[in-house]
Amino acid sequence: MSRWQTFAMVDWSGGNDRGPKPCKDAIWACVVRERAAEEPVYLRNRQLAEDWLSGLVEGELTAGRRLFLGFDFPFGYPAGFAQALTGSEDPLNLWDWFEDRIDDSPKSNNRFDLAGKINRRFGGQGPFWANGLKRDIDGLPRNKATYSNPFPDRRAVEHLAKGSFTCWQMAGAGAVGSQVMMGLPVLARLRRRFAGQVAAWPFEPLDKPVALIEIWPSLTLGQPPAGFIKDAWQVQQVALELCRRPVAEQERLLNVHAPEEGWILGVEPQ
Repeated sequence: MSRWQTFAMVDWSGGNDRGPKPCKDAIWACVVRERAAEEPVYLRNRQLAEDWLSGLVEGELTAGRRLFLGFDFPFGYPAGFAQALTGSEDPLNLWDWFEDRIDDSPKSNNRFDLAGKINRRFGGQGPFWANGLKRDIDGLPRNKATYSNPFPDRRAVEHLAKGSFTCWQMAGAGAVGSQVMMGLPVLARLRRRFAGQVAAWPFEPLDKPVALIEIWPSLTLGQPPAGFIKDAWQVQQVALELCRRPVAEQERLLNVHAPEEGWILGVEPQ
C-alpha cells in the first residue's frame, strides 16, 4: 500500500494575477484522492493559491490522509549559492531567506528588484539575468551580452533533464527563475504553518504526513487533447500517473541524494 492516499500537483506561476477567466500560464492544481481525480482548479494569483494549499493540507491532516504535494519549480539552486547568500548550505534556510525578502501582491512583486540586489552583491552581472520589466534594474542584465555567473549555471539534475531551464533566467518563454523566487516563500510558510507535519524532498526524510516534491510535468507528458488547457491537463495527468505507480516504483523514484540542489522527480541519477 502506498504511503500516500492523496496526490496533488501544482503548476506554478511567477507572474501577476491572471484574471477571473481560466487561462494558460497561470496557477493550476489538481487533487487525486484514493485514485479518483478531481477537476483541475484554476488559481488566478499566488495569494489564492496559498490559501487553497493551506486548506488542502489542513483538510488532509484532519482526515488522517497522507499527502504527496508536487510543485513544478526547482526547490534549490546550483551548489554554492545558498552558502554564499545565507551562510549555510541548507536549502531550507534559503527558502526562509527569500520568504523574508519577497514582497508579493496580486498586481505586483519585487522579484526582479531582488534579483538585481543579489547580483550587485556578487559584482553586478549575475547570477540572475533577464529583466522582464520596462524599467532598467541596476545589476540585472536584460540578456547575456554582459552576463557573468559566479556559480554553476545548472544543477546536477538539469544536466540530465533535456529541455530544462536554469534557475537564473528570470523572464522569457519557458523561464523558471521567477517561479522559483516566488514559490519558495510559499513553501517556507507552509512548512512553518504546519510545523512537524511537512517534509521537503530530497532534503528531509519523508516521514511526515505531507511531502513536498519537485516535479516537471513536461518531462513525461506531451500535448493535451484538443480543447484542454495544457497546464490544467498536465497536473491532473501527473497526479494520476504517480498514484497508479506500484509502491516499489514510487519509492525508487524518491531514492535520490541531492541535499543541497534538490532534484526533479523522475529524472534518473547517473
